[in-house]
Amino acid sequence: MNNEIAARIQQWQQPPFDSETIHEINQLVQQNNEKELYERFYTNLEFGTGGLRGIIGAGTNRMNIYTVGMATQGLANYILQKGSAAQGVVIAYDSRRMSDVFSKEAASILAANGITVYLFSDIMPTPICSYAIRYFKATSGIVITASHNPPEYNGYKVYWNDGGQVVPPQDKEIIDEVQKINAITQIKKIDFHQAAGNKLIQLVGNEIINSYADKLSKVIFKSQELSPINIVFTPLHGTGYKIVPMILQKFGFTNVHVVEKQANPDGNFPTVASPNPEEPEALTMAIALAKTINADIVLATDPDADRMGVAFKDTNGEYTLINGNQIGSMLLYYILLQRQHHNRLPRNSFVVKTIVTTELQQAIADQFNVSMENVLTGFKWIAKKIREYEHTHTFIFGGEESYGYLPLDFVRDKDAVSSCYFFAEMTHWLHKQNKTLNDFLDEIYTTFGYYNEKLVSLTLKGVEGIEKIKTIMKHFRSNPPQQFADIKVVSILDGKAGIVDIARGDTKKTNLPPSDVLQYSLENGSKVTMRPSGTEPKIKFYFSSCKQVDDIKQAAQEVNHCNSKLADELLHTIKTIASID
Repeated sequence: MNNEIAARIQQWQQPPFDSETIHEINQLVQQNNEKELYERFYTNLEFGTGGLRGIIGAGTNRMNIYTVGMATQGLANYILQKGSAAQGVVIAYDSRRMSDVFSKEAASILAANGITVYLFSDIMPTPICSYAIRYFKATSGIVITASHNPPEYNGYKVYWNDGGQVVPPQDKEIIDEVQKINAITQIKKIDFHQAAGNKLIQLVGNEIINSYADKLSKVIFKSQELSPINIVFTPLHGTGYKIVPMILQKFGFTNVHVVEKQANPDGNFPTVASPNPEEPEALTMAIALAKTINADIVLATDPDADRMGVAFKDTNGEYTLINGNQIGSMLLYYILLQRQHHNRLPRNSFVVKTIVTTELQQAIADQFNVSMENVLTGFKWIAKKIREYEHTHTFIFGGEESYGYLPLDFVRDKDAVSSCYFFAEMTHWLHKQNKTLNDFLDEIYTTFGYYNEKLVSLTLKGVEGIEKIKTIMKHFRSNPPQQFADIKVVSILDGKAGIVDIARGDTKKTNLPPSDVLQYSLENGSKVTMRPSGTEPKIKFYFSSCKQVDDIKQAAQEVNHCNSKLADELLHTIKTIASID
C-alpha cells in the first residue's frame, strides 16, 4: 500500500466523516483486508461523461454521500457559472439501495447553493425525469440510478436543459468543475427540511405523470376502445411498478397482470440474479404467469424503467424472449405503418439508431423514404441528434440494441413506459387482424431480409481487468485484421481516430465524436464491433449478419452460424491476447 493510498484511508477514519463511514473503514483495516482497501482507495470514483456509477460503500472509489456530494457541488458551481440557478434542477431516483438518501443529499447541496430543486416525492422512471426537465424548463437534471446493474451498484446521471444526458461541451465542462472539488469541506449543504420550507426544494407529485399521459394521448394510434389483449408485466422491483400499469389501463388495456413477487420496489432485487430485462432468467416468473393465464405478451422494465424486455409465443406456442434489435425493429415498422396510414409521416421525417444496432432498421426506414441517422452507442447521442434537428425535421423513433427505445419526441432518453404502451398497441392492432406478433416479425423478415445479431460480453473486474481491456483494444488498432472467419474486411471504423479506413487504402471522417470503438465491415455484409463499456467493467463484442429470405428457418440457420463462427474465432484470439482463461 503506497503512502498516498494510506493517507486517504487514514483521512476517512476520522471526522468530518460520519461515524458509520469511519466504522466501515476501521473494520477493513482491522481485518487487514488490503485488497478491498486498495480497490476502495486507489483512485477517485470517476465522474465521466455520463456521471458516476460504482459499488455502494465507503471510500473514494465508491458511491456514498461524499462522492455524490462532491459531484453535486461541482455541478452546482457549473450551473452558477451559467447564471441559470433560478431555472432549477430536477432530481429523480430509483428503487436501489441508498437512492433516496443520495437524492436528498444532492437536493440539499443544490439548495445550499441557491439552486431551486424539483425532487420527485416517490421513485420515478428515468424517462419521466427527462420529461420533467422539459416541463419545468429546468437547467439540468439528476437521476440516481445504476440502471440494470447488480444490487451492489448505484449511479448518478446528469441531464441538461433539453432533457437529454449531457454531451459535449457540457459534459467536459461539468467534469472540470467536479474535479476541482477535492475535499468534502468544499461541499455546501443546508438542512433538507429547511430548504423544503424555503421552497428551494419543491416536491413533485402526480402532476408530471398526468401531463406525460396527456402528451402521450396525442400521439397514440389506438382509439379509446377496451382491448382484449392479455398482458403480463413485471417491473423487476423497480420504478415501473405504478406508472406502466396505469398508462396501459388509461388507454384501454384492462387485462394487465403484474407479477406479484416482483411488483414492489426493492433494491436488493430478491427474485432475480440481475434486474435486467435482457436476461432470460429475469423474466422466468413473468413467463410462468403468462403460461398460466395464456397471455398475449410479457412486458418487463428494468429498475429505472428506461429499458424494456418482451416475450411472446413463437410458432411452437412457446413463450420466447425476443432481443433488443427485434423489439426496436417491430416498433419502428409498426409506427411507420401507422404514421403512413394516418398521414402523419412528413417528408422531413428521420429516425436514429446507434452504430451497433441492427441494419434491419436502415432497410425499414429506406422503404418509407425516412432518413436514418447513425450515432455512437449511448442514448445521449440519439437525444443530441434530436436536438440538432428539432426545428427542421420530424423525429419518428430512436433505438439501440440494448433494449432502449424512444417512440415519441417529448422525452429525450430511452423510455420503457411509452415503449410498453406502443408494444401493447401493436399487439392489439394485430389481434384485430387475427395476426400474432410472431406473424408480424416473420413479415418483417420476409420483406426486408433475415437480420440477426450476437452480443458477447467479457466481464473483467478491477484494475487488472481495466488493463486487459486496454490491451485488447491496443492490439487490434496496432494489428488491423484483414479477415474474420475467412471473410474479407472491406472497411474499418476507428472511433478514436474518427475515421473509416477503406480496404483500398482510402480514409474518410466519420463525423462521430471520438469513442473507443472499432467496427469491421465484412465482404458478405456482416459486421464485427468491439467496444469497452462506459458504465460497467466489460468489453462488448457485437456480431451482425443478414440474408435475403426464401425460407426463414434456413436463413436463420445460416445467419446464426455465421455469427457464431465470427464470435468463436474472435474470442479465441482475444483470450490469447489478454491471457483470459
